[in-house]
Amino acid sequence: MRPSARPALAWIAAALTALASPAALAAAPRAGAPSPPAAHTDPLDSPRWEDMRKSFFADVAVVFDERVKVSGPAVAEDSLNVPVNVDASALPGVEELIVFADFNPIVKALRFEPGAAQPRLGFRIKLQQSSPVRAAARTADGVWHVGGAWITATGGGCTLPSVGSGSPEWQERLNEVNGKLWPRVDGGERLRMRIIHPMDTGLAAGIPAFHIEDIVIADAEGRTLSRIQPLEPVSENPSFTLDLRAAAPGARLHVAGRDNNGNRIDAWVTR
Repeated sequence: MRPSARPALAWIAAALTALASPAALAAAPRAGAPSPPAAHTDPLDSPRWEDMRKSFFADVAVVFDERVKVSGPAVAEDSLNVPVNVDASALPGVEELIVFADFNPIVKALRFEPGAAQPRLGFRIKLQQSSPVRAAARTADGVWHVGGAWITATGGGCTLPSVGSGSPEWQERLNEVNGKLWPRVDGGERLRMRIIHPMDTGLAAGIPAFHIEDIVIADAEGRTLSRIQPLEPVSENPSFTLDLRAAAPGARLHVAGRDNNGNRIDAWVTR
């Protein structure tokens, strides 16, 4: 063998020895083994997820979690009234829920403190275009758990004026509450209520933002049970469905709140 070939052979032998070491064998992927998921990989593959993460969860822990469910129509028939249900009841210790749509001009739609209610809520939103609609649930350990679903919409829901804004009737019935309580087979109660309000986003020409911003649900003794803070993307004359974990004392519940112009909500919902 020529002397010049010896260095090359020595280098090859050293490389083979290194590859055969236990550390290298442990690090090498096995044939057919799945690749590890990338950190913060969005299961809905939205190009705006990173913006959403920075806006809502920049300095806190956030994980995608299948236990947080968002359901709605695959294709929305009316972009002004898209029914959405969020359900994080499979998670223990949920203290707060927020709902947002990646591609809406006003992204955040609602904040919900379940309190004495299950961490699930039904309501309707406006969609400007097809978008992921997401719910994020904050548990007692401070971690946000995110779930969502794509909803296809024809668009324009956020930039159209409400029907109520063009009618004199809403001024007479503004913040009127219609609701009912029903017993549930699990021992709790279901509350369903509708509030008369135009819920204008401020994005339609010549119509300023005008929306409910706080709703507090209390029992007959004045104890707060749950809190809903809707924002502009919630649909006109918003309706909400929530489930109380147990029957509240007394024969009725108090619904109180205000809109962004200071108009008060003050009503009782009976069984």
